[in-house]
Amino acid sequence: MRAAVLHEIGQDKLEVLDDVEAVGFGPGKVRIRVRATGLCHSDLSAMNGVLPQPAPFVPGHEGAGEILEVGEGVRGLSVGDRVVVCWLPACGACPACRRGQTELCLAGFMNAGTPNYKRPGGDLFGFAGTGTFAEEVVVDAGCAVPIPDDVPFDIAALIGCGVTTGLGAALNTADVEAGSSVAVIGCGGVGISAIQGARLRGAAEIVAVDPVPARREAALKFGAGRAVSPDELPDAKQQVTGGEGFDYVFEVVGRSATARTAYENTRRGGTLVVVGAGAMDDFLQLNMFELFFDEKRILPSMYGGGDVLRSYERTIALWRAGRIDLAGLITHRVPLTEINEALDQMRTGTALRTCIEI
Repeated sequence: MRAAVLHEIGQDKLEVLDDVEAVGFGPGKVRIRVRATGLCHSDLSAMNGVLPQPAPFVPGHEGAGEILEVGEGVRGLSVGDRVVVCWLPACGACPACRRGQTELCLAGFMNAGTPNYKRPGGDLFGFAGTGTFAEEVVVDAGCAVPIPDDVPFDIAALIGCGVTTGLGAALNTADVEAGSSVAVIGCGGVGISAIQGARLRGAAEIVAVDPVPARREAALKFGAGRAVSPDELPDAKQQVTGGEGFDYVFEVVGRSATARTAYENTRRGGTLVVVGAGAMDDFLQLNMFELFFDEKRILPSMYGGGDVLRSYERTIALWRAGRIDLAGLITHRVPLTEINEALDQMRTGTALRTCIEI
């Protein structure tokens, strides 16, 4: 079958090969025919080594498709079911799951170190234990979440990561208060979803911050009242908050420099939400006095900070009701053979989300 492969960490191009085979099918597993997958910035971060990932590997973790085969012992799933791929399934039994913090379950990460593809040259890993830049993928049954028939595959793919992460950061992690002021730094697909979540919560002022003009323009269409470049943020802070700082600031880039900027633009007693996934050697510096004196809450948000399955259901309900726009997030579409064009669109910021149609 066909899949896009990164041979070594640090390469900036993927090679689309026809001799890849999905492996590992057996009890407790399902084989999925991938129909659509989104390109998330985390895929780029894994390719360049910011996020840890064994190589060679098949990127992609934001996918949807239909079940081709069901392993022994799998309940609730059948051949032909339409599913979204969940890259962080909850085991239901670990301490995090028992506390209700299913987004912190580590069961899914255990799969990341097991090859789930192979080709004549050797084994291949799938990014985050999945690897959706392929025609088929074999995953644990818990990674296959059924979706209603009225949800298109491209919309379902977005729900699998970016939308759930951004919406959840605003709705679950921050629990944005009506009438509040919000700034979102980084306005790709995840940042735009955070903006939509803040709008749903009734934020009075939403400022989108991004260096790319096209993304700033898009942010205004999705609910931001203002959209500024990073250099213009101090003026926006003065105009919107009188210089005090925003009630909530979302960092959706994954870099210590932008996290520091986000902290400085959060009011005393306000909330900084760290959504971007950054590198293990990139350290955020804060002094002990400001931590004590400013009493700012710093809230990391992992995969939207809530129960993933419930978040999927909520997102579908909001989409059906017209309360959120998911189709508008897909600004580009390419076939798998043109995956490197999608990578360029992500790197230059010309795309909010590119849908890879497989």
